[in-house]
Amino acid sequence: MKCGNGRRVALAIAIAAALTGLVACTSSESSDDPEGERGTRSVSHAALRLAERSTDRAESARIRSTTVMGTELSLTADGALGWNQGLTGTLTITYTGGTTAETMRALGITSMEARYLSDAYYAHMGDAFAKKAGGKHWIKYAYDDLADLGGGAAFGDQMRNTTPNQSVRLLLDSEDVREVGAEKVDGRATTHYSGTVDVGEMADARLRRQLQQAGVTTETVDIWVDERDLLVKKVEKGRTATGELTQTAYYSDYGVRVSARKPPADDTEDFRNLLERPGGSVS
Repeated sequence: MKCGNGRRVALAIAIAAALTGLVACTSSESSDDPEGERGTRSVSHAALRLAERSTDRAESARIRSTTVMGTELSLTADGALGWNQGLTGTLTITYTGGTTAETMRALGITSMEARYLSDAYYAHMGDAFAKKAGGKHWIKYAYDDLADLGGGAAFGDQMRNTTPNQSVRLLLDSEDVREVGAEKVDGRATTHYSGTVDVGEMADARLRRQLQQAGVTTETVDIWVDERDLLVKKVEKGRTATGELTQTAYYSDYGVRVSARKPPADDTEDFRNLLERPGGSVS
């Protein structure tokens, strides 16, 4: 079976999307509010700073998310991640639609396990793929190699540094951030905040650079924070250099124990080695 570089690039981006979407790049349009203006009001950044610090200090959480990248890809992710000393953890990623999902199905893949370690992430491709790839079930994607995917160095940086509190940090740079009001999320009492971010005016230089390299100019973010000042839900909508993107993520069980083991070396193929094979052949 032939699997050209373009297909492999799509494959890698699809696996990574569940995380890089946490720093979703959005358009200048404000978030839709089906209930209209519900007495929204300006909010002090002090509450957001407290939420940012509390979420960061929790160091781990269970995460479930839905990501839609226009007609290219839609997926869900479910698992637990930690961010104490680099990103670690495991997610089950299920591809639900889009042209990239069709490519995945052609390779016999509808869902996979992704393990995130400090230097790389590993994707379990399944038996159908292994039959075409020398019997190996896992592919290793070193973060330092991700610049080769066309996303530039920022792509690897996003994989290393993505944490839930980034959504809160984005709102700290919003000039129109507002408190929408008290709402229930999964039965938990929360406060809903919303705002639009001008990427060029962001104070966080690293995050600003990542978004600008992805072709982002503005971003809209909605977050829901509970009584412990922890992020419970976030929604980011908008447009990246590759098209419109929407991601909704839910966070729970902060402080949960997280672990991720490196797969066996004899069952793992390096993504770079696949790219270098003559003719783009997996077999």
